[in-house]
Amino acid sequence: MNLSESMVSLPVQITSPQLPLAMYREIQAHLQQLTGVTVTLLPPTPGPFDYQASQVGGIEITTPAEFSQSEANRLQEILTYYAQQFGAWKPYGEAQ
Repeated sequence: MNLSESMVSLPVQITSPQLPLAMYREIQAHLQQLTGVTVTLLPPTPGPFDYQASQVGGIEITTPAEFSQSEANRLQEILTYYAQQFGAWKPYGEAQ
């Protein structure tokens, strides 16, 4: 999922179903090092409790209106790194 084209100050909500809570927090800290980026942890989708599932449903990434192409590329690099480690990002709320 390439997000850099769609990240023009719009919130983007994504998930990686098997990503643990600690990794979501690491990604949040990593992305918020980019100027003006805010990341919010989203609740898990409703359903029966599963010990193998994440305690977080996903993340919402918001970028500033003046977000540069180099910053968008860096954001995409960070998300790609984590996708390679834990599996592809999906739109938040998509059937798991």
